[in-house]
Amino acid sequence: MSNLGEVLTTARRACGLTQEELAAAAGVTQAALSRYENDLREPEPDVLARLARALGVTETFLARAGRVRGGMAIDAHMRRRMTAKPTVWRQLEAKLNMYRMHARMLFEEVSLRAEQRVPTLDPLEITPTDAARFVRMQWRMPLGPVRSLTRWLESAGCLVIEEDFGTARVDGLSQWIDDHPVILINGRAPTDRKRLTLAHELGHLCLHSVEISQDVETEANEFAAEFLMPIEVIRPQLRNLKIGRLHDLKREWGVSMQALIERAHHAGLITAGERSNLHKAFSAKGWKTNEPLSEELTPEHPELTVNIGSALSGKGLGAQDIAHLAGFATPEHNELFPVPRPRLRPVG
Repeated sequence: MSNLGEVLTTARRACGLTQEELAAAAGVTQAALSRYENDLREPEPDVLARLARALGVTETFLARAGRVRGGMAIDAHMRRRMTAKPTVWRQLEAKLNMYRMHARMLFEEVSLRAEQRVPTLDPLEITPTDAARFVRMQWRMPLGPVRSLTRWLESAGCLVIEEDFGTARVDGLSQWIDDHPVILINGRAPTDRKRLTLAHELGHLCLHSVEISQDVETEANEFAAEFLMPIEVIRPQLRNLKIGRLHDLKREWGVSMQALIERAHHAGLITAGERSNLHKAFSAKGWKTNEPLSEELTPEHPELTVNIGSALSGKGLGAQDIAHLAGFATPEHNELFPVPRPRLRPVG
């Protein structure tokens, strides 16, 4: 059975379009579009072509995505604040779904060989802390701080996509594309917050792909804390925390000072009163929302999607070929696997 209506709705949301706007762009009535989206009627081939163009995708993409088992509306794991507007996070969820399907379409034609893999674990059989230790061990990561977290994720076949969400209230979200996970992360977040979000989403991908437990957010937070700050390594450094000490630890571990405070409190290395006093000091300095030193941390830059575009270009595929492989209408619509523009050579 086709889920074309679900695909049209998801694609429209991802573009930030209302039914009226998409109907006008495709030259159909809103009533007709509503019937298409609710699977009450199949669009004629010429109408499907116009809808695809208006959404920036190919007709093949709409047809294939509509036949995927489970459809498009797979709930994403999302790190967001309670105050995030539903219209914003629903659009981001739709965008992730679209990226997931574009990547899936490309991977049907191009195989991606990863050095490692993101393991899927049962949260009923393993604690988040042990899961984080298992992943670090399986990936043969060195003890101590995680350098270039994005590179570790990408070496395990995870697509990391960064874009400005237009709000600071949503940090990131994740899903699986068959055997490959995808994480969409907010480009406007400071580096320390990006790193925590990446580790948090990795926790979701590892622990919540099959079995969903009662408190998935707490479990993802616990996973992220152990993954980025292994307690057996960092424990001696978290005693007698002072502001100056937190500055040094932030530079060393690449995480926020507030995350370090929470880590110390969770491990019983500072009292509730000491934790409260530190947070009060942060509030007085205006650091609760804007910590210092974040710009000193090594930035996290995703490279895998760009490298895929470059590799396909290197094999002789043109920008239009690559866009169509991934189901984009034109190279301009292909934001996922960008193709490097040829450099101009001086003639002399």
